[in-house]
Amino acid sequence: MPQLGLLPGRAWAALLGQLLRPPRVVCLGAAHSHSQVAEAVLASQLKPRQEKSNFILKTPKEMLAEKYGEDSGLIYDLKDQGGELLSLRYDLTVPFARYMAMNKLKKMKRYHVGKVWRRESPTIAQGRYREFCQCDFDIAGDFDPMIPDAECLKIICEILTGLQLGDFLIKVNDRRILDGMFAICGVPESKFRAICSSIDKLDKISWKDVRHEMVTEKGLAPEVADRIGDYVQCHGLPGGLSLVEQMFQDPRLSQSKQALEGLGDLKLLFEYLTLFGIAEKICFDLSLARGLDYYTGVIYEAVLLQTPAPAEEEPLNVGSVAAGGRYDGLVGMFNPKGHKVPCVGLSIGVERIFSIVEQRMKTFGEKIRTTETQVFVATPQKNFLQERLKLIAELWDAGIKAELLYKNNPKLLTQLHYCENMGIPLVVIIGEQELKEGVIKLRSVATREEVAIKRENIVAEIQKRLFES
Repeated sequence: MPQLGLLPGRAWAALLGQLLRPPRVVCLGAAHSHSQVAEAVLASQLKPRQEKSNFILKTPKEMLAEKYGEDSGLIYDLKDQGGELLSLRYDLTVPFARYMAMNKLKKMKRYHVGKVWRRESPTIAQGRYREFCQCDFDIAGDFDPMIPDAECLKIICEILTGLQLGDFLIKVNDRRILDGMFAICGVPESKFRAICSSIDKLDKISWKDVRHEMVTEKGLAPEVADRIGDYVQCHGLPGGLSLVEQMFQDPRLSQSKQALEGLGDLKLLFEYLTLFGIAEKICFDLSLARGLDYYTGVIYEAVLLQTPAPAEEEPLNVGSVAAGGRYDGLVGMFNPKGHKVPCVGLSIGVERIFSIVEQRMKTFGEKIRTTETQVFVATPQKNFLQERLKLIAELWDAGIKAELLYKNNPKLLTQLHYCENMGIPLVVIIGEQELKEGVIKLRSVATREEVAIKRENIVAEIQKRLFES
């Protein structure tokens, strides 16, 4: 099986867990966006696992517009000096599907981390940005039903559990159930995707407003909208198949062959999720629609149930933090002969996760450490730059992350305050007395305790303390 950036599912939780702290040589204070930090973190973690060189998947503008339905209006169009129409990448899924088709690949399991752009009004409190970073994981290939889909949901659970963002719930539905529901409710087939886009707003606005949009803006008959409302306001319990069984027995929905296929796959999916031990985190929700046109089967969306916030602030309402689904027809749209490659995948919203983590740290009074420096080299006296440089070179050569102030004669108090502000755990202090006695003072920033260590043993002692911490 060809592998583009292969990453086992079990590694994802540990990988994205690194988003909680900045990577080596990246400082949050210096980075212009969360995307820069996320890219550096993920790149540093993925590099040892990569079996092929990095490359960027690109897609012509004209191929993009027809793949996103109503959301195509959010594509960031540009024009260069020659008048050629260009666009910024909307997501990572469509370029991946085109890559599969153009290279005639039939199977692939891959991750992809990259920036995407949306032409909409930024709303930080709701986790909406014009430029942000996404982490995608996809499984492409013709496999037995629901096995890859269950693995994708397992990966989402591992990531969100590993990040310790609080309790969460993953809603699942199936596009075939939605289409079957629209058909038996009397929605014209030409309006399926438009109505689906309206249903997708139920997590943001009330059913009354959604119904108004469907009737007044999209020309749906009021009685048809009411029949849809009877279904989309049904929500299953986490881990339970009761709503799935209820829909099997529904006299109208059971008339749709398409809906029955979707319900059958959901029943099988919940069996696998139970075996994975994550069924209690998943619920069947008929209001889940996912507005993108390319979904063909199971769809899912992860939401946090409660986001802690300081007393004077409103909790962030960022919507979903992960989402995805099955898109079996997308690769075929790019293949000249229409050959399909079934695919299922997920996307992690890095920016939204950062927003939640930052508010959580603020709530609990935790400081965001903006450097990975382990040791600071300091001196209490003037004219000790040469000794500091010798010492820091020794630490660097031993693989210890160390730094010093770029001043000839910094004050000791300034150096110690810098360590406390930056969260650097250890300080090594060299001065006239230490040089005379052949020792280095090793100071713990947290406890302010100091011990004298022989110069030749300082590297070993620092490595020991770092290992123990």
